[in-house]
Amino acid sequence: MKINGNEINIDELVKNVYNDNSMLKMRGNGIYLSDNDIIVLNRYNINYKKYSSLKSLIFDIEQILNEEEIKELEDISKKLSEINYYEYTNK
Repeated sequence: MKINGNEINIDELVKNVYNDNSMLKMRGNGIYLSDNDIIVLNRYNINYKKYSSLKSLIFDIEQILNEEEIKELEDISKKLSEINYYEYTNK
């Protein structure tokens, strides 16, 4: 297919979109995480599969952050808190 004079392969575009490691995916129990998030959580021995809710995962991440400042965990905590707010807050 040509778009603006350039040959575009739709299959290649779709493959690139679905192989994006930063895309959020439902991981169970209302927890949305990207592949990159899981890599960071694994680095700090946080098994997201054991949590029954997003709130409990955020709580444990915050417990770790209370003892040690870890930028990448802070970023995940902030992102998960925003997801939690928009998913579970009545507006």
